[in-house]
Amino acid sequence: MIDLKWIREHPDQARAALGRRGGDVVALVDRALELDAQWRERLQRVERLKAQRNAASEEVARLKRAGQDASSMIAELKTLSDSIKQLDTEVRELEEQLREILLRIPNRPMEDVPDGDATCNRVVFSWGEPRRFDFEPKPHWELGQRLGILDLPRGAKVAGSGFPVFTGAGARLVRALISFMIDLHTREHDYVEVAPPLLVNAATALGTGQLPDLEKNMYVTEDGLYLIPTAEVPVTNLHREEILSAEELPKAYVAYTPCFRREAGAHGKETRGLIRIHQFDKVELVRFCKPEQSAEEHRKLVDHAEAVLRRLELPYRRVLLAAGDLGFASAKTYDLEVWAAGVGMWLEASSASCFTDFQARRANIRYRPSSDAKPEYVHTLNASGVAFPRTLIALLENNQEEDGRVRLPQALVPYFGSEWLVPQ
Repeated sequence: MIDLKWIREHPDQARAALGRRGGDVVALVDRALELDAQWRERLQRVERLKAQRNAASEEVARLKRAGQDASSMIAELKTLSDSIKQLDTEVRELEEQLREILLRIPNRPMEDVPDGDATCNRVVFSWGEPRRFDFEPKPHWELGQRLGILDLPRGAKVAGSGFPVFTGAGARLVRALISFMIDLHTREHDYVEVAPPLLVNAATALGTGQLPDLEKNMYVTEDGLYLIPTAEVPVTNLHREEILSAEELPKAYVAYTPCFRREAGAHGKETRGLIRIHQFDKVELVRFCKPEQSAEEHRKLVDHAEAVLRRLELPYRRVLLAAGDLGFASAKTYDLEVWAAGVGMWLEASSASCFTDFQARRANIRYRPSSDAKPEYVHTLNASGVAFPRTLIALLENNQEEDGRVRLPQALVPYFGSEWLVPQ
């Protein structure tokens, strides 16, 4: 959640910073300022009336002790009480309206985030060279069928379009990726592994910013639980409503989970095969830190995600997102895009984001700088470390041979048990 005090004390700066995101954000800021002014005015009025009521109550008691007529003061007390009751109701209503507006205002972009929409995203680093083929590389859905590892029609029959089935060596390859990534992050990057719930309540989804902004893309049960779109949601909320000690920070968690997204409005060529699906596997990295550690923690997070792609020998590029393309809760995001030769596209395999104190305010995650210090909000960060579908696409399409075989990178061989996927 955005800091209301910052908006109140620096309204022009807030409009300028948040306006970089485009859309109706400035209008939301203006509405928040309007409601905040009304709320504070009503609050001051009701506090004055309550002070008057206290004084009047003391006067009634004094008159009664003195045996004097207190009827006029009692009538005044009733009038004051009625006014206070009405104002208390208005204060609560304005407070709730203000909260609803603040929940819809996204995080402010950091100053080094470029202006503009997705067309202004900036490639800041590249690793590896896309392979040159002496034959026409096939897309992964054709390769998967020939290899007998991917069954999209049966997935559609069982659940609908966008729910793939991995079979035989394909299912083993998914398990290999899980074990490889978890081992890398726990053994070399010092993350603590977590196996979180796949369903979360509304308070949890609100804490990381999925609600209300992304509710349309979430699957919800009849009893109000949401299937997770990413492990970021339950893992970040492990410390919701907690005060951590300074010695605990930074904290780092890694989790493998299936993820579920409606992807409302998805259309076009990106719906082919595994490019955009409703259920997919992902290894997620989540970090908590002090504000002064945030920039270094973001660099570390990006490096940990990139380490996966380097070990898998996948050409990738790091893209700094422009302000208009940032996710709702993010202050700064790097997308890691892998090259996929069969579809001829750069595909996002990871987003590494710094949320500053935005999620921590929503989830009330704080730390105490010292034993006698007032609690402050932590900074939260997360990255896919990494997402499987587009990583699998790149593995299959970049490493295919003309005879239909696919070579696996050496890092996966101990987990998969073979260097080659062979047509069935």
